[in-house]
Amino acid sequence: MDAQSRGRADDIDPADQWVYNPQTGNYELRLDRNPAQSSPSAAPERPRTPGPRTPAEDGAPGGYRPGNTTTGTGTGTGGREDTGVPGQVPVPGQRSRRSRDGSGDTPPPGAGRRKRKQGATRKKKVLMWTGGTLALLLTAGAVTGYVIYQRLDGNIQTVDIVGGSGGFKKDQAVNILVIGTDKRTGKGNTAYGDRKSQGHADTTILFHVSKDRSNATALSIPRDLITDIPDCETKTGDGVTTIPGKSSTRFNESLGVGGRDPGCTMRTVKELTGIEVDHFMMADFNAVKELSTAVGGVEVCLAKPIKDKDSKLNLSAGKHVVKGEEALAFVRTRKSVGFGSDLSRIEIQQQFLSSMIRKMKSGQTLTSPTKMWDLANAATKALTVDTGIGSIKKLQSLGMELAKVDPKNITFTTVPVVDNEDRSSVLLQESKARPLFSMIKNDVSLTEVEKKEKAATTKKAPGPLDGSRAQKSDVRVAIYNGSDTRGAAGATLTWLQGQGVSKSSNEANAPQKIAATTLEYGPNQADQARTLADLMGLPATALKQKAENSQGREPMVLTLGADFQGAGIPVSPAKAKAPEGIQKVEADKQLCAK
Repeated sequence: MDAQSRGRADDIDPADQWVYNPQTGNYELRLDRNPAQSSPSAAPERPRTPGPRTPAEDGAPGGYRPGNTTTGTGTGTGGREDTGVPGQVPVPGQRSRRSRDGSGDTPPPGAGRRKRKQGATRKKKVLMWTGGTLALLLTAGAVTGYVIYQRLDGNIQTVDIVGGSGGFKKDQAVNILVIGTDKRTGKGNTAYGDRKSQGHADTTILFHVSKDRSNATALSIPRDLITDIPDCETKTGDGVTTIPGKSSTRFNESLGVGGRDPGCTMRTVKELTGIEVDHFMMADFNAVKELSTAVGGVEVCLAKPIKDKDSKLNLSAGKHVVKGEEALAFVRTRKSVGFGSDLSRIEIQQQFLSSMIRKMKSGQTLTSPTKMWDLANAATKALTVDTGIGSIKKLQSLGMELAKVDPKNITFTTVPVVDNEDRSSVLLQESKARPLFSMIKNDVSLTEVEKKEKAATTKKAPGPLDGSRAQKSDVRVAIYNGSDTRGAAGATLTWLQGQGVSKSSNEANAPQKIAATTLEYGPNQADQARTLADLMGLPATALKQKAENSQGREPMVLTLGADFQGAGIPVSPAKAKAPEGIQKVEADKQLCAK
């Protein structure tokens, strides 16, 4: 509840309600201070001490002045009480919510007080301050404890898009599309390339937070991926306009070209992945410069020295703390790392974001009111969001959900692609991309999340999936299509042979349609059945042992059912595993760019 809603915001500056308490060693939010009740004996405002201007004087809330050790002399409930400790910011008095006589006056020392549990208080405060750090840092500062005040609402820009999922729900998984544009507006940004650029989807990350908030996956989508952009409806001053789609074009054209708004990028992502996007957050070059500065710099690591004439990055090998222009140069570096492609730049950006998440969660940031204010102010100024989350309170609600995820369970990955013939664009690698999309869609983590399970009181009996596995080259299987998906058997054959199951065949349509995929095997083919079940993500219920088998010479029979989602996509989401060879970066680990 903010000061406005409590009816006491006329003369209260938000940060003035965050005060240092010498008894706890923490800054605390005091919402029940009313300027109208201030004592006449309160000390008058003192002239500003010569020296550098503080955040309070340069845009931060006026009541908080880091480093100000002047103590007040007032004795009223609205004055400042002398702490008696040199160098400490005094704690303003306040009306007690529990007075002995109901008058509202501060009760005698010790009266009605309950000892505060420091551990619980600090944990709650940390959670409140870090709400949103996991929304790829763009919401990080926007949902800290005191930014709920209306002062920061004016910083946020919104776009009213057509469609969308209708918003996130606290008991459901959340999908947020984070879009970094190459728009060159802003101080110092016109020097970067095409200054007339209207802004495209230059850096795009689909941020998926699991339903139980135990893990998150950040999926980077290459800007040069060749894909189909669907027709897109956008809102204009004259109503709703439909912008024609385009086939086989670069993904980054889903924004900016032809008037496409972020809602068009959201639709393109859904078309590409099959994943419904709840909200978007968009920022330009200034976001990197301002946020990295606000947290006091981000630590990065280089395996070799880099002197990039394009991005202007000039760093020696080893660890460095970058911020501002240098941070922007780091995330824009492309030709000096990896293979010099946009894919290599994606990896260096993921390293930067992982490191910034760790910095955001560190005590250096959490315990500094100055940094928290700078971060809140910078983040809200950098953001453009959809109207569904276009206020501080809505961002706070979203951020509190995202803050529940432990950084060790956040995994960055990239859409699997292969080079196109022109070598300047990439194509979707279907065999790996579709299973990966399916995992995200079905809320399956890319990290091993610890789950506490109640110990079984009885020993589990062996099931059909327990036992040895055959080599892929020894698996013999005939494939029938009992689903409504045309060509399912042929697509599965191609995928299986690509996995090394060479002794497989396409037997076309099954005698009848079936609801669930089945795999029939002989008594001496159990090891082959387990291998195939592992590859296809088949549940134990799909395996059916036949009564007889001609000494293993007859192939197993795989009949695809209505649960078939595509070749390489696990039939059972619970059995899904990350495709081999996909690029992954865990947020709690530091890597050095090569």
